[in-house]
Amino acid sequence: MSDAAPPTADEVRAAAEAVKAALDRHLVAVENRTGEDDPAVYDAFNALAVAAEAYDERLYDRYDEVTPFEIPAADEPLPAYAGPEEPNALSVLIRRDYAVVEPGRLLSQARRIADLDPDEAAPERSRAAGTSVHAALGLVFGEYEPDEIASRHKEFGLEEGDSTLWVSAVDELAEPGEWLSVPFEAADPQRVVIRFDVSSVFDEDELGEDLDDLDDAGR
Repeated sequence: MSDAAPPTADEVRAAAEAVKAALDRHLVAVENRTGEDDPAVYDAFNALAVAAEAYDERLYDRYDEVTPFEIPAADEPLPAYAGPEEPNALSVLIRRDYAVVEPGRLLSQARRIADLDPDEAAPERSRAAGTSVHAALGLVFGEYEPDEIASRHKEFGLEEGDSTLWVSAVDELAEPGEWLSVPFEAADPQRVVIRFDVSSVFDEDELGEDLDDLDDAGR
């Protein structure tokens, strides 16, 4: 059982208002869709699912009530593949979330990086490393590759959240620099060749299944 305080009535109401706004956004996206796979509709759908889930959780935590909303599970299958049968180009999209849980450890690592490789042209960089989480994050993520940070995140005072990797088929490689300003705008679930998701929600589901198995065995 969590020791966290239940949400306030105002927080529940704010979550309800967020659902209303997400509903409006979804309807507008559907009304103005440009095709069967309009990314605006897909984004609005996901935003509505997130808002509905947040409201459902707050409503239950505050009032012990539930909603009739059915939130798609994180591990539901992707839409049917609609990309080329023989892709000759690929895009690999990666997202990893982290929480800064030990700012002191992060600042210490950033100071160490700045001390080992001082920027004589910008000495304020070294000074900021030990006092600003924003500057420290810039130093750490500028120094290490994303995969190294993923494997050593605890050393930097970070805690892993959800992560996902999509391998998507594309018709041809984009021109150099073409998509850099909006790298994830054209993500199309129907062109995903393979996908890897990591989330604590899967661990919780497996734990629930294991407990159910134990209950069944004890009967």
